Amino acid sequence: MAKKALDDDELSEDEKEAQLAGGRMPFLRHLVELRDRVRNAAIAFIIAFLICWYFSADIFDWLKQPLFDIWMEHHVPGAAVSATDWGPPLMIYTSMTQPFWVGMSIGLWAGIFLASPIIFYQLWKFIAPGLYKRERNVTIAFAFCSGIFFICGALFCFYFTLPKLYGFLLSYNSEDLRSLPNISDYLDLTKASMLAFGAIFELPLLIYFLAMVGLVTHRGLWKFSRWFIVLAFIIGAILTPGPDVISQFLMATPMIILYNISILFAWRVTIKRERKAKAIQERLDKEEAEAKARRMAKKAARMSEETDEDEEEDEVVVRKVPPKGEDE
Repeated sequence: MAKKALDDDELSEDEKEAQLAGGRMPFLRHLVELRDRVRNAAIAFIIAFLICWYFSADIFDWLKQPLFDIWMEHHVPGAAVSATDWGPPLMIYTSMTQPFWVGMSIGLWAGIFLASPIIFYQLWKFIAPGLYKRERNVTIAFAFCSGIFFICGALFCFYFTLPKLYGFLLSYNSEDLRSLPNISDYLDLTKASMLAFGAIFELPLLIYFLAMVGLVTHRGLWKFSRWFIVLAFIIGAILTPGPDVISQFLMATPMIILYNISILFAWRVTIKRERKAKAIQERLDKEEAEAKARRMAKKAARMSEETDEDEEEDEVVVRKVPPKGEDE
């Protein structure tokens, strides 16, 4: 059977030092390594930015879908514009350079998303030499899962939250009131919403990390759950760009669900740590009991030897003292 690898907290100081010895380098070498990693990440970002800027019109068409889908539900082609018909969907810009800067902004943010795996990889390569082996594996998993969770949050916002949000905002349209969305305002609102939901979906990873380092437990999280419901609606009111209650509710609801899922993650970590601590304590108690038994055995052996020596001395004294009849 293969020998089970020891965790970092079970390694000796020499073993920990040996794990870190391979990653040590002079200060100037650190600066050179940092320069190389920043250069590689910058190159990846520039390439991703140029690609996304070239396809910025297609990306913006995709970002407009939630708004245009809601708009088309209230548009009858060829019909006169009325309270129930909003007309064909359209967007406006109020500055001659606005479409250009909107395309640049799309290329910038989409480029960050596209280049993020390489950027995270370069960051990982820079900090990995200073970590233990177990920490390196955990860091890789966290970097991968954080990207997945962030994308899931952004997609949840795009496909579930934004249609509800734009449906509510466009409900103010009437015969004498028409919405003419500005492309810059629309992009800012969509981008801010997707970033906010992406950050919120990182909650399970954050709580899992805090549970790993021992700052929280599932018991404390469960006791705080009733207060977290209120806190979730406050955070939703702060992070959601729109002032409507719908967007706040749509952010608070998944936040509460993710919090309760995080309690399960914390429960797993806490139970695992407690079992491990119990096993270590039992092992230490067993070793202490064995050591105590060995000390008792040595003490008994010494006492037995001393008793045997005393008996031998008594026998010698008895031999030296002659019987009473012989002296007479």
